[in-house]
Amino acid sequence: MKNTEKLSSRQAIELEEKYGAHNYHPLPVVLSKGEGVFVWDVEGKRYYDFLSAYSAVNQGHCHPRIVSALTEQAQKLALTSRAFHNDVLGQFEKYINGVFGYDKVLPMNTGAEAVETAIKLCRKWAYEKKGVPENQAKIVVCENNFHGRTTTIVSFSNDPDATRNYGPYTPGFIRIPYNDTDALEQALKDPNVAGFLFEPIQGEAGVFVPDEGYLKKTYELCKQNNVLYIADEVQTGIARTGRMLACDHEGVRPDIVILGKAISGGMYPVSAVLADDEVMLVIKPGQHGSTFGGNPVAARVAMAALDVIREEKLAERSEKLGDLLRRELRNIKSDMLTLVRGKGLLNAIVIKPKGDKEAIDVCHKMAELGLLAKPTHGDKIRFAPPLVISEEQLMECVDIIRKAIESFE
Repeated sequence: MKNTEKLSSRQAIELEEKYGAHNYHPLPVVLSKGEGVFVWDVEGKRYYDFLSAYSAVNQGHCHPRIVSALTEQAQKLALTSRAFHNDVLGQFEKYINGVFGYDKVLPMNTGAEAVETAIKLCRKWAYEKKGVPENQAKIVVCENNFHGRTTTIVSFSNDPDATRNYGPYTPGFIRIPYNDTDALEQALKDPNVAGFLFEPIQGEAGVFVPDEGYLKKTYELCKQNNVLYIADEVQTGIARTGRMLACDHEGVRPDIVILGKAISGGMYPVSAVLADDEVMLVIKPGQHGSTFGGNPVAARVAMAALDVIREEKLAERSEKLGDLLRRELRNIKSDMLTLVRGKGLLNAIVIKPKGDKEAIDVCHKMAELGLLAKPTHGDKIRFAPPLVISEEQLMECVDIIRKAIESFE
C-alpha cells in the first residue's frame, strides 16, 4: 500500500489496530479534513466537532491566520534548539507575558510537560526560597484530577486506569477532595507543603465546576501559608470558559499558570508555564529545558493563536453561547438526561442508562446525526465546540443532541 493511497474508514481503522498501540478507544469515525466548527470523514460526511481536540481547537479547525503563521515560519526557520537564540522567541515571550501579566514564561511542548515543569519549579522554590528541608517538599493535589500521563503525574491520580501497574509511584503529593476548602486548610498545616496544584474546573472528571468562591478561598489559604497557587489551565484556559483564564472568573492571580492546547489553536504542540521572577528564576541554565520548547514555529503559531482569541472576542462569545447552550440542554425532556453543567463553552451532561443504552450509545447516535462527542468516565458526555461556532450553528447542534437522546425514549 502506498502512503498516498486514499483509504476507506474501515481500512484506516484496521491499520491503526494492527500497527498502533491500543492506548485509545476512539469512535469508529475516520477524519480527514477540518474547517471551523466542522470535520469531515474520509467518505465525505460532515460533522460538528463538539470536542475540539479536548479544547485545543478553540479557534476552529485550520484557522487561516494560524495556518499562515505556521507555513510562513516553517519555510523560513523551524528549529534551532535553545543552544542558540532565534528571532521569534523573545517576541513571543514579551507578547504572552503582556497578555497574562507575568514576568517570565518557560515554553514547552505538551500540557503534561508544562505540568512537570510547574512541579519542578514549585519544589525548587520550596528549597531555595521557602526553606523546606531537602527532599521534603510536598504538593497538594485534588482527587479526580487529570494533569497528564507521565509517571510522576499518574502517581497522584486516583483513576485506576491511570495508575494500575505503573508503580513504584513518585512521592511528595497530598491528595485531598476537590471543592473542599476545609480539606485544603487542614493539609496546609504541614509546613513542608510548597504548592497547591489544581484545575479551576475538572475537565476529564466530567466538567466538574467547583462552588462559587472556591478559587478565591483556596487562593487566600495559599497566601496565608506561603504556598504557591498553581493553576492547570491547559484545558480551561485560552477563553474556553468565557474568560481568558478560568481563574479570572474569581479575580485570582495564580503564582504559576500552566497553559497548553489552544495556545496554538491545535496547530502545533505548544505549552507554557508563566510565573514571576521570584519563582521562575530559581531555574538556572542547564537545569530544565526541551529540544523543541520555544522553537520559532511554536512561538509564531502561539502568537497568531492568541491574536485570534483576542481580536475575534472569543472569550465573550464563549460566555454568551455557553449560557445559551446550558439553558437549551436543560429544556430537553428525557429521563436519561440527569444533569447539565459547565462554564462558557466547556460543558457536560450526565446520562442515566436506559435499559442497555448508555452515554456511548448516545454518542454513536449523535455521530449518525452529524455531531461528534465522546463519553468520559462512562456516564458523562463533554460538549466543547470550537469557540467560533455561531448561535445558529449552536441551536442546530442542540437539536441534534435532543434528537439523539429522545431516540431512546
